[in-house]
Amino acid sequence: MPFAEASWITAAALAAGFVNAIAGGGSLLSFPALTAIGLPPVVANVTNTVALTPGYLGATLGQRADLAGQGVRLRLLLPAAVLGGLAGGLLLLHTSASLFRQLVPWLILLGSTLLALQNPLLQWLRRRSVGGGAAAQPLPQWCAIPPVVAASIYGGYFGAGLGVILLAVLALCLEDSFTRLNGLKHPLAFATNLVAALLFGLTGPVQWPVALLMAVAAWLGGALGGRCASRVDPLLLRRLVVAAGFVIGLAYLVR
Repeated sequence: MPFAEASWITAAALAAGFVNAIAGGGSLLSFPALTAIGLPPVVANVTNTVALTPGYLGATLGQRADLAGQGVRLRLLLPAAVLGGLAGGLLLLHTSASLFRQLVPWLILLGSTLLALQNPLLQWLRRRSVGGGAAAQPLPQWCAIPPVVAASIYGGYFGAGLGVILLAVLALCLEDSFTRLNGLKHPLAFATNLVAALLFGLTGPVQWPVALLMAVAAWLGGALGGRCASRVDPLLLRRLVVAAGFVIGLAYLVR
């Protein structure tokens, strides 16, 4: 791998890890960086998924205390996340390169839109968890299975904005505090990405030197982001990533 390309993807992965630790949306930076060095979109997508999956494990471990008492939900929803991630990964591997290339700008724009809506959505979810739905009859927990499967299919296929979708699904289907639902979201997102990453690692065109380099850089970026979280405005950072995502998406669309 040429030094210039290695430096470029290292910087992109560092930025993705940093952004994911503070505001989310790191895939909107790392995926375009991979296509910029000449990787075909499908190859870039599977490599990006493999590279960034360890970050989801870190988020799961970081909020594991909020999973206390949610064992029934995990046993119910983890298989749904695995099934959806597998289906999304298989769908990606059976999508022609030309069709995925046409979908890329729309997927980036969708991910950017989800990230742009994240803050107002999270504010609404917090208000709802405090008492907005207290008078409503709670839905059976199994009602969350179909939307979790649908969200995980998207996650296995592309992934940017998966956390926002999962949190919204959980808040709409389950009665609990925002903090506990956010804690439940992490293992579901990790399971979705892990099964897709394993599928891509076994059968997909993963560029392993690139993926391993990015994984290390993303982990370092996440550690740095965790240390800087109190000194960086997450809203400003999210707005910058959203703006970059829309510019990149429109550039792909025009091209």
